[in-house]
Amino acid sequence: MLASACSAPMLGDFPINEVEVGGESLTVAVATRPEELHRGLRAVNELPAGVDGMLFVFESPRPGTFTMEDTLIPLDIWWFDESGVMYDSTTMTPCVTSPCPVYPSPNVIGWALETPAGERVFEVGDELTMPGS
Repeated sequence: MLASACSAPMLGDFPINEVEVGGESLTVAVATRPEELHRGLRAVNELPAGVDGMLFVFESPRPGTFTMEDTLIPLDIWWFDESGVMYDSTTMTPCVTSPCPVYPSPNVIGWALETPAGERVFEVGDELTMPGS
């Protein structure tokens, strides 16, 4: 479903792909496997030049929970339903307490997109698409 871009910047061993949200093109690291979904952007000081965020792709729609444990940069998380329609967002801050706060999705999700806090503005109803797929 997703094909890695050949000369894209790297973020560890995550594949990098192009997506569009509300017509805006983004270059994102993609997490699909359980260990990738768990790791996310932990221990990342900043995104590499040319990478706009991380897309979490779930095998089947489900409620999601995210935490900022060991995550060093504030993030906005954009919640998408199984059709790829954005229905809500949450701003998450790096964890400074124990236990870390948990950020649950307001509903079932098919995808979640994390971007650095305040860098993007998407509207409820914007669609996530993967050009060429």
